Amino acid sequence: MTSKKPAPPASRKPARAPDPQSLPFEVDAAGNTPLGMDPAAFLRDYWHKRPLLVRNAFPGFRAPLMPEDLAGLACEEGVLARLISLDRASGRWDVRTGPFQEEDFPGLPDHDWTLLVQDVDRWDPDVAALLEQFRFLPRWRIDDVMISFAATGGSVGAHVDHYDVFLLQGHGHRRWQIDASVALGRPQPDLSFQDDVAIKLLRRFHPTHDWVLGPGDMLYLPPLVPHHGVAEDPCLTFSVGMRAPSSSELIGDWLDEVLVDADEAIRYHDEDLAVPADPHEIDTAAMNRVVEALNAIRMNDPDRLGDWFGRFITTYRAAGEVMPRGDERPRIELDWDLAHGAALQRHPWARMAWRRNHGAGHASLFCSGRTLHLPLDDARRLADMPLIDGRAWEALSPAARDAVHALHQGGFYALLSDDPDADDDDA
Repeated sequence: MTSKKPAPPASRKPARAPDPQSLPFEVDAAGNTPLGMDPAAFLRDYWHKRPLLVRNAFPGFRAPLMPEDLAGLACEEGVLARLISLDRASGRWDVRTGPFQEEDFPGLPDHDWTLLVQDVDRWDPDVAALLEQFRFLPRWRIDDVMISFAATGGSVGAHVDHYDVFLLQGHGHRRWQIDASVALGRPQPDLSFQDDVAIKLLRRFHPTHDWVLGPGDMLYLPPLVPHHGVAEDPCLTFSVGMRAPSSSELIGDWLDEVLVDADEAIRYHDEDLAVPADPHEIDTAAMNRVVEALNAIRMNDPDRLGDWFGRFITTYRAAGEVMPRGDERPRIELDWDLAHGAALQRHPWARMAWRRNHGAGHASLFCSGRTLHLPLDDARRLADMPLIDGRAWEALSPAARDAVHALHQGGFYALLSDDPDADDDDA
């Protein structure tokens, strides 16, 4: 993979927004970040609103892994993988889920199938490095990098996603057709699904745009934009998808949180009760009291609400559960190790985010559903620091070092040693 300076965060906004109808659907990056424009302009004009094809988003891009690597990963226990194929004669779709066996792949035809592997950034550090190019987005909004290998003609059919996605062509060529009717000011297309199909395919698909992407080209799609990708030749596509929990998922988890400490003394009450016209009627006054009772259990404390969301979003659709390895160091030994050349490496499955608390200079650091209250500078630094060496360790406050040690004990940081006699497990 070619090295490329990460795009700067969106820190300034263009003064005037252009007429949406004048915005292009295709741009050439020409070295102007992976978006071909200022990140603030992209967020204002395209994000969650309008598809965009960026030619040469990653010029000279070389895929950090090859199809055989992806197939090998799909055979590993714990990896989320699917194999989707189409029998063109019958029109029948077939879906198989992993883990697969090595012997499953040599017998496949040379056409009309796709292997998809989720969370590849959790398993391959070179793939994870791609996410540095997306620092114009909140890191906690990014879900994973899914990689698909498609034989010629391979596809997963015309469909929609309920989240934003960036589709980066890594190897070979893929034809993408999209229906950008909404962005063109036309009515919303039919999003109903076909019956009796193994995957959710659109009943009708009428594309407005048709492009062939080569290595380094990237297509951005907002939620609910119908699209259909077909491999022109054997190809790899990298999909950077967003976390977009549904309202039912948010409400369900939030209710679990508020019910834990719900005050049983807060109940439906009606000291203003009047003689009813009909004793069997649930009238408007009664329903107003129901709303009042429900509102009484909501979280009015913004720090408690924020801490709940931080825990929720750092565990939402997690790749797997982080567990201690069994070789965690006591605190005094960890201090010594870090002072003598060792470093702490964050587990690739650990998700971190932070938020300011209402107290000045204080913050909550979230790590895969855990909340750690720290000085703001420490929370910001740790969230953006996957590797902690001796110098970084010394720069942390005592509270932050205690927090990191607790996370180390939980398996969220592994000790890397430069001692050649150290066990392989420590390397």
